[in-house]
Amino acid sequence: MHGFTSRQLAERQIEHTMPVYSSAEQFYAVMQELFAEVMRRPEQIDSFLHSNLVVRMKTQEPETEIVLDGRQPPLGVRFGPQPGRANLEILLPADLLHALWLGAESTQQAFFDGRIRTRGNLLKAMQLLELFAEAERSYPAVAQRHGLTA
Repeated sequence: MHGFTSRQLAERQIEHTMPVYSSAEQFYAVMQELFAEVMRRPEQIDSFLHSNLVVRMKTQEPETEIVLDGRQPPLGVRFGPQPGRANLEILLPADLLHALWLGAESTQQAFFDGRIRTRGNLLKAMQLLELFAEAERSYPAVAQRHGLTA
């Protein structure tokens, strides 16, 4: 297609594909298994467990919400809309989260180009790095068990 950058072509291709997750229920089932795996190695997420942070992750397509509570060990993970405030809110498409945790997309690039939106103190997000790195280590196997990868 003449006149489009490779990035625009990739975005157009993504727009015409089916979403990775067919429903919020499927997304939550995968995330419950993923965070159960992450919690089996609390030493890998120690900085988040002592961060005193509550993080709300919201996805689109499907519309979901996960609250990660790092105020004290063990890691608190709640699925679905939750009352209360979070120190940090992260909003992104579920397909992007899938691609990030498979290592197919750059988290840094997704932040810079606005595909990941945040509300709250972004410096506090640094304390999420260990938790997200551990999720990224575990996600490919969990996604494969749920038939989400080739």
